Amino acid sequence: MRRRVGLVGLGSIGVTHARVLALLRDEVDLVVVSGGSGVDLAELGWPEAARARPEEIVGRDDLDIVVLCGPTPTHAPQTVAALAAGSNIVVEKPLALDVAAAQEVAWAAARAGRQVSVMAQRRLEPHHRHVKRLLDAGKLGRPILGETFVHWHRDDAYYTESPWRARMESGGGSVMNQAVHNIDLLQWFLGVPVEVTAQYDTLGHDRDLLRAEDTAVATVRFASGALALVASSTAIRPGDPARLALFTSRGSIELQGVEVTRWDVPGVPPPPPATGPASGAQDPAAIGLDGHVAQWRDVLDALREGRPPAIDVTEGVRTVRLLCAIYAAGATGQAVRLHPEPPG
Repeated sequence: MRRRVGLVGLGSIGVTHARVLALLRDEVDLVVVSGGSGVDLAELGWPEAARARPEEIVGRDDLDIVVLCGPTPTHAPQTVAALAAGSNIVVEKPLALDVAAAQEVAWAAARAGRQVSVMAQRRLEPHHRHVKRLLDAGKLGRPILGETFVHWHRDDAYYTESPWRARMESGGGSVMNQAVHNIDLLQWFLGVPVEVTAQYDTLGHDRDLLRAEDTAVATVRFASGALALVASSTAIRPGDPARLALFTSRGSIELQGVEVTRWDVPGVPPPPPATGPASGAQDPAAIGLDGHVAQWRDVLDALREGRPPAIDVTEGVRTVRLLCAIYAAGATGQAVRLHPEPPG
């Protein structure tokens, strides 16, 4: 059965989704898109896709899946609207700007009896899945420390071409817009966060242009006792692939982009070498497709099998909860304590 898909937001990440859907053509039909007036739909593999306004797409009742790739402030309200119309949802990260809006999406999905998958495709990249399996099996020992460094560069044009990226209230800061994937990975690897401290500032861009943080540091304590350090910036020249390191009672691991740059765990083999770009350090469009393809395959399999997707709305709420804790800690200068689990 081919699923009818509508796509809202044909910017760089929307184009990525359109290309991925073309690879899954036997299972999906992209029937309608919004945005991207200068984008050649034929070049993306979808010459017959119609164009419509975002509100028209999210209100349609004849689509199996709506994929939402617009600015962050649109994610939650468009998800709720499309759920009410009867669609299943694939929504770009983050799910919402705050925990209350994210939780409302979760409730809307439950009311509608529909699936929501929040894009966190880095979880499904082979080397990350390999590490997660080993952690869950206890083969890496007890996690002690996690680190992630997202040292990227975004020039002024990046912020002026899409002004929402330059506003903290729109989710445009380096934590919510750039570091989100690696923060999500840390939480996936290390478990439930219980305390956060943070500082942030605008250090590498004109403050009149960028009214959000371009640089941030945070520490996180997890329920297991493990600690983590997060450092993110869009002011680093020339920009490096995002790095994530794990230090456990059995050894040390470092991952940079799609590469395993350190694997010192006696008796435990590393994952096989990966190929293809997956950085975005200097160019937000320079990302590979493997993780996106894997997540879309999971979404389609979940619909066919009648199960939740691997990265469901609950996972999206948890990530928003940690992001918001980082911002709250940075704004107040105080440690933010979190309940072991978000309320249901």
